[in-house]
Amino acid sequence: MADTAYSIIRIISPTVIPEEKVEILAAKFAEKCKIAQYSYKVEIDPSLLGGLVIYAGGFRYDYSIKGQLGRIVTQLKSSKTLAGEAKTEDEIAKLINETLSGALVDFKEKPIAAGEDSLFKDLDTIKLADDSKTTVVEKLFENFSKYDVEAAVDEVGTVISVGDGIAMVSGIANCKNNELIMFSAKTYVIAMNLEETRIGVVLLGEPDTIYEGMVCKRTGRTIDVPVGKGLLGRVVDSLGIPIDGQGPLSYFNRREIEGSAPGIIERQPVNKSLHTGITAIDSMVPIGRGQRELIIGDRQTGKTAIVVDAIINQKGKNVFCVYVAIGQKMSTVVSVVNTLRKAGALDYTTIVVASASSSASMQYIAPYSGCAMAEELMYNEKADVLIVYDDLTKHAQAYRAISLLLRRPPGREAYPGDVFYLHSRLLERASHLSDKLGGGSITALPIVETQGGDISAYIPTNAISITDGQIYLEAELFFSGQRPAINVGLSVSRVGGSAQSKAMKKAAGPLRINLAQYRELESFSQFGSDLDEATQAQLLKGRNLYEILKQSQYAPIPEEEQVVILFLANTNKFCAFDKEDIKPFFQLFVVHMNSIYPQVLESIRATGEFSEEIQKLVIKSFGEYYPIWREEHEDYGAAE
Repeated sequence: MADTAYSIIRIISPTVIPEEKVEILAAKFAEKCKIAQYSYKVEIDPSLLGGLVIYAGGFRYDYSIKGQLGRIVTQLKSSKTLAGEAKTEDEIAKLINETLSGALVDFKEKPIAAGEDSLFKDLDTIKLADDSKTTVVEKLFENFSKYDVEAAVDEVGTVISVGDGIAMVSGIANCKNNELIMFSAKTYVIAMNLEETRIGVVLLGEPDTIYEGMVCKRTGRTIDVPVGKGLLGRVVDSLGIPIDGQGPLSYFNRREIEGSAPGIIERQPVNKSLHTGITAIDSMVPIGRGQRELIIGDRQTGKTAIVVDAIINQKGKNVFCVYVAIGQKMSTVVSVVNTLRKAGALDYTTIVVASASSSASMQYIAPYSGCAMAEELMYNEKADVLIVYDDLTKHAQAYRAISLLLRRPPGREAYPGDVFYLHSRLLERASHLSDKLGGGSITALPIVETQGGDISAYIPTNAISITDGQIYLEAELFFSGQRPAINVGLSVSRVGGSAQSKAMKKAAGPLRINLAQYRELESFSQFGSDLDEATQAQLLKGRNLYEILKQSQYAPIPEEEQVVILFLANTNKFCAFDKEDIKPFFQLFVVHMNSIYPQVLESIRATGEFSEEIQKLVIKSFGEYYPIWREEHEDYGAAE
């Protein structure tokens, strides 16, 4: 501890202390804290009940009965069982006696007065007339060394300015980055700027409760949140506090929101498919468990709808989900919650909300809190987890607001220089763990919003460089009726193909080429009316493929059905259909095939392969059912 040139030692007592004892205490703590020059100040606070509270050298030494009782309450709260069972009176008394180490004889007795406890009795035995001041200080040091284990020693600081959710604090020399600083039992801040003479902190609670001159203390820990299966089906805020009105959470553990990403040795390649139920994604931009797939596009192009569909499709597949809403309107969040509940998907999903009305600090920590909840399931439950960050553009904007208020140097688009690290340290925590660690995984679907389709902006390019591919949603396609509005040319999956089933690979193999040819011929055909039969057939095939890729919202399709419909489309089985008849026909065709050849879909589902024998059965079933459907369809048209 560095020497302090001049300092004021504050001594707070519930009763009046003789002046000579005050001098002894001040000298003792000046020596303990290596304070060369000092003065002392005595304050009376009857609420302490007994003992002393001393401020010296930037630390707070709490020897008071009030502080001891407060620590007992904290210990009792932290030792409650999962079901919240209360301890018996004997257990409480035993815990209190152990904590106070003899300061209270029995829980039922009132706290002893300041002049009756052992600390003050030891002070009474010191005779100023018989000993020199040096000897007195030595004896006092010996006496106080016995009580250091009973005291709460806190490093404290003072607020020198506060405003706009930011405060400057002086006096906390040993604070760490991202450490929690405590102002009161319900008010905490995050230390983000560590300067030589002061630290900049970001407020997590209400700013009205903090004022200049207020004393705060270090906690020695970073932010942690409740984790575990008890959070499934619940809606919580960034600190893990429930906001769904369903009572307290049931959990065993807490986990720090900041964590290290798994190393190379701790990972294994992405080799398991995460089926989303969206044909366009599963066929052309497949996602594997442990992958980070960016969803990018302008506002109102269906980004949230895609991730909600993906969450709904995990029902019954042993995949837990975490949905993190950052800067979203509460009406949007409520709509997502109701959709998941209606689909039965909320039972395996945790929703973390930092809405648009939340402070920038709460929006800043929200994705890290959600990631900590997902990591608990991956590491300790050995589970596969799907986590959605909706969206990281607003997350970066919240961090930019905090950084500018802390007077950090702005860079491109006024973002701070470490905005890349902001998202890289978050997304790198998604992984597929090795079998030695349980084989669990976190699959991340971050969402980034673009302006006018500009994917070369700062945050989009950062996110694209971090992730393992992107799904680009185009506004032009969306408004033309192609939904989901996935731009096939700009969308890519860099590792998901390794996790794609053989059946899907075989069925979707020529899909990209056929769609690319259709887009080229479509633009060419606008300049002429005379087209040969081959060109017309290619245009018809492409039109049918795009029709197949259209999909209703919140209606995921099983993989085996996707394989069959893509196979039929690529083999030109839908050329005789009007495009609006393809989907109704296929729905009835699946029912027919399940009744006549149930082994077809079951084989694809069980083996993940699309053998020649199964292909022949699909073609045979199509040939049998098509005349029946056409006859019924014509009769229906005649009746109309």
